[in-house]
Amino acid sequence: MSKIQPRTLYQEVADRIRDLIEQGELAPGERISEKQLCENFGVSRTPLREALKVLASEGLVELLPNRGARVKQLTYKMVKDTYDLMGALEGLSGELACQHISDEAIKAICQLHERMLKHYRNRELAEYFQVNQRIHEHILQASNNEVLLEMYNNLSQRVKRVRYSKKMTDAFWRRAVDDHEEMIVALKQRDSKRLGHVLREHLCNKLEVASLAGVLDDGEARSAANA
Repeated sequence: MSKIQPRTLYQEVADRIRDLIEQGELAPGERISEKQLCENFGVSRTPLREALKVLASEGLVELLPNRGARVKQLTYKMVKDTYDLMGALEGLSGELACQHISDEAIKAICQLHERMLKHYRNRELAEYFQVNQRIHEHILQASNNEVLLEMYNNLSQRVKRVRYSKKMTDAFWRRAVDDHEEMIVALKQRDSKRLGHVLREHLCNKLEVASLAGVLDDGEARSAANA
């Protein structure tokens, strides 16, 4: 039996590049300079290229034949299709969570919700997003379904930079908070049907952010692909 290997260098590199993409420091459609990243990270091209392959499999990077790589430009249809699948999975997670979740876990989610509301009132968007994401993760974990969780996380990586974009209107932000208020009520009542419905609709509503975050329509995407 082989020993468990420590975390490899290319995985660390992939994490760093993933963060740059999610934070907008590497913009959609931007060519990735292997030379610059190697210098910044202090690594050779071998782990960098392995990292790019990983990110390509996650849908974050596009490998160009004989032309290196660039950050994948999301299209509106791509985001919608992904959200449709994620919405179905998240809705199911809510239904399952109502069956399995403990009183202690509900209390923990309620505490996170109060923290999220505080960040909302203080207009602390980055902190709001962090707590918001933790609430969704707790509900997913409470579904007690590892396959669902794995599938959801894989899809989530593809659109995270859009889902948690800083470009959203005050009206949308208020609506998102209202959705979370309804989630908490349904969770406390262990109303699986209601929680599943709210989670599905909540994610679909985020398509508004996709357009604000500069996601291309199909015509624009075809032009960008040929650039």
